[in-house]
Amino acid sequence: MSDRVNHSIRNERDVPGGRRLTLYLESNGDPLPGVLLLPATGPAPAALLLHGFMLDKERMADHVGTELLARGIASLAIDLPLHGERLGAINALSIRTPFEAIRQWRAALDQSALALRYLGQRADLDSKRLSLVGYSLGAFLGLKVATREPSVRAVLLAAAGDLPDYIPFATIARSIADPLKLVARLGGRPLLMVHGRGDHTIPPAQAERLFQAAREPKEIRWWDSGHVLPPMAIADAAAWLAAQMGSDSGFKN
Repeated sequence: MSDRVNHSIRNERDVPGGRRLTLYLESNGDPLPGVLLLPATGPAPAALLLHGFMLDKERMADHVGTELLARGIASLAIDLPLHGERLGAINALSIRTPFEAIRQWRAALDQSALALRYLGQRADLDSKRLSLVGYSLGAFLGLKVATREPSVRAVLLAAAGDLPDYIPFATIARSIADPLKLVARLGGRPLLMVHGRGDHTIPPAQAERLFQAAREPKEIRWWDSGHVLPPMAIADAAAWLAAQMGSDSGFKN
């Protein structure tokens, strides 16, 4: 797709290591809210940040984005449908409305692709060094995005795992996006998974299943935490991504 992505900037300010912009991307006439962190020098590598369930773009920008910025990596965190500034009736995802959940899932995929296209079009960013960072729900979504978008050259998944069998409409969810099949399709692109040994939301066994299904190059790093990873884990993962983004040699299949 070659069409330019229109955007409007709401606010821009200097932050340590660069600039922070709050903006809207135009998505089929609707605004897609985002936080863009830009290093002081470019063209810089960049990462799309996808948040977890009931979280928002600010949480990703303030934690992961800040760590990446300190290492010279730009990032764009967006609000997924029904989250952040787009918070709506979250019961639209209830078991009574699986088709609405599917519709929102497809919208999230399209908007994530739009955000990647926007990053690739910016002159101050390096379109050949784009990556994706997903946390929890954002990791599940991120796997699908990465398999659809060849511009994603490295993938970082936090608190990610295979689907449990007991979730509402699990059969439908797996038919739409099976994490085990998706992660296998990342072959040749660097993958890092970070996970808490005490995670009860996505238990370690689910993370292990996802990791075993992935192809090389891959790595999993365990932390003594629950579903919310400690600052040290975020900094460590950011350093890994910076190493992958440092040169094209890290992306050769």
